[in-house]
Amino acid sequence: MDDLSPGIGQYDDFHTIDWQRDIARDRMRHRYIVKKRTESICDLIRGTHDAWSGWLCVLLVGVAAGAVAGVIDIGTQWMKDLKDGVCPQAFWLNREQCCWSSNDTLYEDYYCAQWYTWPELLGYFRKDAWSFIISYILYVLWSLIFAGLAVLLVRTFAPYACGSGIPEIKTILSGFIIRGYLGKWTLVIKSVGMILAVASGLSLGKEGPLVHVACCIGNIFSYLFPKYGKNEAKKREILSAASAAGVSVAFGAPIGGVLFSLEEVSYYFPLKTLWRSFFCALVAAFILRSINPFGNDHLVMFYVEYTRNWLFVELVPFIILGILGGLVGTIFIKGNIRWCSYRKQSQLGKYPITEVLVIACITAIISFPNTYTRMNTSDLIKLLFSQCGVADVSLLCDYNRNFTNVNSRIEIAEAGPGVHKSLGLLTLALIFKLCITIFTFGIKVPTGLFIPSLVMGAIMGRMVGIGMEQLAYHYPHLWVFQGACSTGENCLSPGLYAMVGAAACLGGVTRMTVSLVVIMFELTGSVKYIVPLMAAVMASKWVGDAFGRRGIYDAHINLNGYPFLDSKEEYTYTALATDIMTPRRNEGPLCVITQDSMTVDSIENVLKSTDHNGFPVVVSQESQYLVGFVLRKDLTLALGNAKKTQEGVVGESYVLFTSHLPQPVSGPTAVKLRKILDMAPITITDQTPVETVIDMFYDYLELLQRRMFCGTSNNLAMKIQNLCYLTKIRKLYLKKLVNNYCRFLMVDDLYMWILQLWSSTFL
Repeated sequence: MDDLSPGIGQYDDFHTIDWQRDIARDRMRHRYIVKKRTESICDLIRGTHDAWSGWLCVLLVGVAAGAVAGVIDIGTQWMKDLKDGVCPQAFWLNREQCCWSSNDTLYEDYYCAQWYTWPELLGYFRKDAWSFIISYILYVLWSLIFAGLAVLLVRTFAPYACGSGIPEIKTILSGFIIRGYLGKWTLVIKSVGMILAVASGLSLGKEGPLVHVACCIGNIFSYLFPKYGKNEAKKREILSAASAAGVSVAFGAPIGGVLFSLEEVSYYFPLKTLWRSFFCALVAAFILRSINPFGNDHLVMFYVEYTRNWLFVELVPFIILGILGGLVGTIFIKGNIRWCSYRKQSQLGKYPITEVLVIACITAIISFPNTYTRMNTSDLIKLLFSQCGVADVSLLCDYNRNFTNVNSRIEIAEAGPGVHKSLGLLTLALIFKLCITIFTFGIKVPTGLFIPSLVMGAIMGRMVGIGMEQLAYHYPHLWVFQGACSTGENCLSPGLYAMVGAAACLGGVTRMTVSLVVIMFELTGSVKYIVPLMAAVMASKWVGDAFGRRGIYDAHINLNGYPFLDSKEEYTYTALATDIMTPRRNEGPLCVITQDSMTVDSIENVLKSTDHNGFPVVVSQESQYLVGFVLRKDLTLALGNAKKTQEGVVGESYVLFTSHLPQPVSGPTAVKLRKILDMAPITITDQTPVETVIDMFYDYLELLQRRMFCGTSNNLAMKIQNLCYLTKIRKLYLKKLVNNYCRFLMVDDLYMWILQLWSSTFL
């Protein structure tokens, strides 16, 4: 069906896709397949395969994403415990699995008789200062080893495997091409590096990078189906479904994953992509549940169930937690962006390995003395989310209670010394986590931000929850408690406050709303806490937006200069298209190609003398009516292929963009290039308001590059103007649009600018 030369219609690295052209080509391909179905059995089978290939592709992506996530979870669990000790009877078991076979009914600080710490393995069994020092030294050494391996793997094999990946995924899904970012080496190194980075104890998580890993899987599987592998716009349907699967396996939240893909990362999201994203997230969650990596029959380690209803008065502390979450998120975003900007502009960016090792060393040295910073972040979240039971011996559950039997109800009680000590340690942990995460996010290892944000919010929430619990204990008859706390039974759950605080802080950092509430709802499995979560998340977003509308991912997109125009932004301008066009009216001739009067030599001279990414095709120099638009790359490839494959093509051969010869032509063979001509470029008049111009970017997925023209009805010299070269409008947001990606037609070379962006950002 498609007999174009190889390479034509494809995109170079660091270029923006043409959504309208790719979607139109897919429709033509689909019509061709439907037409051929009735001709033979083979064509019928081919058409049937094409119809269900999308579902098959997302099925494979879901299966692979669930399996890879299971391996990552198991590997992370084992390696993080390796810093503390090993199970001699079965070294492949982590600490919890090792203790499952122990006969101990209780074990202190997560240790049991069958788990050996490193001092014990070295023959030192006493619990004294020397044991502490040996454990301290080995903890720091293991952290440095894991962090060093992670950064070396990233720097050596896959530089794109560093970071969270979500800012780049958002940019790619909006239509930008970054070759290799979703490749197989990135998938392997990101997965291995993620395990090493989390095990090193750095203040980061693996949930964000799992979205990148899932999109790598989606990109790889899309090449098994030419319908998606050869069409960049269609491929992004698979990538949107893959991002939903990534969140699904990260939090055990299939519905939240679909909403995350819709709300946070995707631009092109038709209804069929919604269905396939849901199916992909469902399959991924099912596979991960079958693997059961945590041994608790749940998809995440910190799954919790609350049984108590919340009181109306608790909306006040929930909203306060939302405000605190917004403030913490704002502090983190501003601090992290300043540090990352300094890293890019200073000599520090030239020494990524040293930076990772220094941060890992500082993190390990400061973390070890504090119980709550020493333990793995996911374990800490699980501890903060949990409710105190009869058999709990942790400091957070040190209340002055006297249980007569295991079936006794848990009464409200005064906090003991262990709780007071925990509050001090948690305060120090919160300050440390906030400060160290500012410097950690953005280093050259796989770094996720979901877990550090959740743990900061969970610490704040647990502290507020303990305060409310003690208030109810000392003043149980206050009217605000509606009599619920006067019966002696514990009426408040600090774990619920921890969960609400975690959602608020994550919302303040990422500015997520609907998808975040659904994710937290799926973590608890109860619909009764929707209102507290919604109140906290909305308060967090409002407070965060008051100090800056960008979340952390949008801020990093802006910092790195990625070509991304946020559709959530609102613009109010009074300028017209004629005020921002370059060249302006009567400023000089426009570079055009005629449809049937230029030779191969003349077109090659145009290509050599200009660096535009595309050229308008007109009827003639005298009658400059627009016929279509041809891309520079397609034109270059087509002329080169014609010289190689067609006999008689020389420099004097005419190049025709029409379906017929205008007049009898004697001489060399003509080159017909009508198939590479875009016959319907987007056009607007020179009196179009700038707001409408921006809306057209949104309506056509913002990225109809190389094809925006404006003009009057008769003069193509005014019609073929480049709307995107807007550097003269200094005070408008459109200037940023130019600086990022709108130098298309008659101006500076976009490709050279992208290369500069690439060298300054990644190398």
